Amino acid sequence: MRDETFDQFRGTDTYIASDELRHAVNVAVALGRPLLLRGEPGTGKTLLAENLAASLGMDLLRWHVKSTTKARDGLYVYDTVARLHDSRFGDGDVKDISKYIKLGPLGEALASDKKVVLLIDEIDKADIEFPNDLLLELDAMRFWIDELGKEVVAKQRPVVVITSNNEKELPDAFLRRCVFHYIDFPDRALMTQIVRVHHPDVADRVLDQALEVFYGLRGTPRIRKRPSTSELIDWICALKKAGVDLGRVGGGIPFLGTLLKTEHDVELVGKRAKA
Repeated sequence: MRDETFDQFRGTDTYIASDELRHAVNVAVALGRPLLLRGEPGTGKTLLAENLAASLGMDLLRWHVKSTTKARDGLYVYDTVARLHDSRFGDGDVKDISKYIKLGPLGEALASDKKVVLLIDEIDKADIEFPNDLLLELDAMRFWIDELGKEVVAKQRPVVVITSNNEKELPDAFLRRCVFHYIDFPDRALMTQIVRVHHPDVADRVLDQALEVFYGLRGTPRIRKRPSTSELIDWICALKKAGVDLGRVGGGIPFLGTLLKTEHDVELVGKRAKA
């Protein structure tokens, strides 16, 4: 008999997921493994976590990783400055160290009484050792708070979604513990569905013209930053608000700065339009 929990995520009204992505999500949830998502910026990696949480009826905890982020930060932070302040000015009982312990996103996810979705966003921004430093906690689903001599053990295994823009390679030991999926950039058919979620009233002719321009830009040789899905959606919004008919535009692309974000790319496209 098929386990219904193996097919919990099917996308949402606001997030169109490919069959391959849905399968990867449901395998990760069923196995209790972190889901590692890669793909170029704008392919909906972060939005997936938001919509997965909504689909499963769970809270979403976010951990936005920076170059200075340490794995311990995600577990908890001991606020020694606040304790020193209280000891000097007599505010509260400084012997109660628990008041100065603040759980990070991973710590909150493990300490939660209910199952949650944890998003570890852009893990490749951190130091190369960062993923390995998470292995024990992600495997064992528990961690120690040294200052309290206390162990936090997860009551419910969180659903962990990890995103990467492929800025650096991740360690093999970390990759082995994840379910991996690369989000391909949407083809024209899937992109049509995605756009209609955000612009349900857009005319077929307008959408066809917009997609023609959009994919033409993405295919331009030597372009440095190809426009993404979110930029297409913003561009169509700008066209609608300004009442611009692409079929009547003689030359150039209106609101080009909505699609292209570097001076090099704008100049490149401008030169090609004049050629």
